[in-house]
Amino acid sequence: MARRLRFNGTGSGGGGCPSIHEDLESGEVIVHGPPLTDPQDVSRLQHLSDGEVAVVVPRELLTDWTPKDRTRQARIIDLDAFAKLFETFEHTAWRLETRRRFASDEATDTWAQFSAGQPIEWDYEDGWCTNVRAQTAQGKRFERVRIVDSPPTPGQLYLMDNAKRNCAVGEDIRNLSRKQADELQLPSEDFWLFDSRLVALLRFGDDDDLVDVELITEPAEVVRYAVVRDAAWHHALPYREFGEHLSK
Repeated sequence: MARRLRFNGTGSGGGGCPSIHEDLESGEVIVHGPPLTDPQDVSRLQHLSDGEVAVVVPRELLTDWTPKDRTRQARIIDLDAFAKLFETFEHTAWRLETRRRFASDEATDTWAQFSAGQPIEWDYEDGWCTNVRAQTAQGKRFERVRIVDSPPTPGQLYLMDNAKRNCAVGEDIRNLSRKQADELQLPSEDFWLFDSRLVALLRFGDDDDLVDVELITEPAEVVRYAVVRDAAWHHALPYREFGEHLSK
């Protein structure tokens, strides 16, 4: 089975080598870079076995991008504290939405309309819409990328319909196929990134209900989530364009 590799970073300042990847299952680290080729240098290396290759990387690459052992305690907040983040962020609230189902959606009247094949009567004046309008009126941005399976799950189809309401009140919602997300090696985590400095990692129970939220502020970890954001946003399609693509 292929490794689940996450690209951590590069020391080249661009998209080349040397770079570091992390195996998300085993925790092993994969480093690639230019080989050490001078015979005299190679001869001085201890314990270099047949089949092994020595590579040369800048010290900063290991300092900046090698996985660190977690020494902090997870900072968990409840759902009320999580809701406050959408009022107090300063510039951007960005989400990667990866799940196939949200139990909370299925308890709503709009889900009942959707399940019955009826046009959904979205509420444009609920608390979420009211806050999005208030925040975007100040120049703040709400953006999200939703991962969609092929074929889409019922929950994903429901949210694709929901996108027209959320975008009408100020969000920018894009979609990305699960296949593309896997090719980009995007994580399975469902998270919000606030102001490029605070990650809110959503934690769900076995019944697909949101239980609580873990806050991450460690700079190296936040940068990794920002890299995910940039990759997902670059490849995702606006929700209307994605819907047209699905219908073909």
